[in-house]
Amino acid sequence: MTKPLLRDEEIHLDKYRYILSRTDTRGNITFANDYFCEITGYSTAELIGKPHNLIRHPDMPKVIFKTMWHRLKEEKSITAVVKNLAKDGRYYWVTTKFEMERDPVSKQIRGYISYRQAAKHSTVKLISELYARLLAAEQEGGMEASEKMLHAFLESKKTDYDHYIDDVIENNVSTQGFFSSMRKMFS
Repeated sequence: MTKPLLRDEEIHLDKYRYILSRTDTRGNITFANDYFCEITGYSTAELIGKPHNLIRHPDMPKVIFKTMWHRLKEEKSITAVVKNLAKDGRYYWVTTKFEMERDPVSKQIRGYISYRQAAKHSTVKLISELYARLLAAEQEGGMEASEKMLHAFLESKKTDYDHYIDDVIENNVSTQGFFSSMRKMFS
């Protein structure tokens, strides 16, 4: 499957609907809810078994996904703001919570689940400025340069990744309630 041509057109998500997907431990999609398919323009058949990075927008710095995978391998959840790419080349921004899914008997990780909601305009404005800087560092000096810039940025803010993201997404009672509800519904 080839990547679509980029179109500088944003898909505005319904703030009352959610996007849900599940992957295996290697990041291949095992489930996508109807809204995920509707927004991305892919059918369920086109998504199942494909790597989740199928919808990765090229504006996303790789260090964000490196951070995500590092955290998941430590068996810790992570929240991120992500710009995704639809099949037709348009894009959309989401606030995403990535968590492990465990086998109920063995307790071994059998995959990952991602709950997504529309990212707020204020969140996108802040995070897109950081992502542009990280992407420029990545293009100039590779992932190592981007990672170094991310650490320096967080250090300059006297914070860590989790607290920075919580501030940017305005992690409040409604955001926490959304992710908590999703966890209860789909775990």
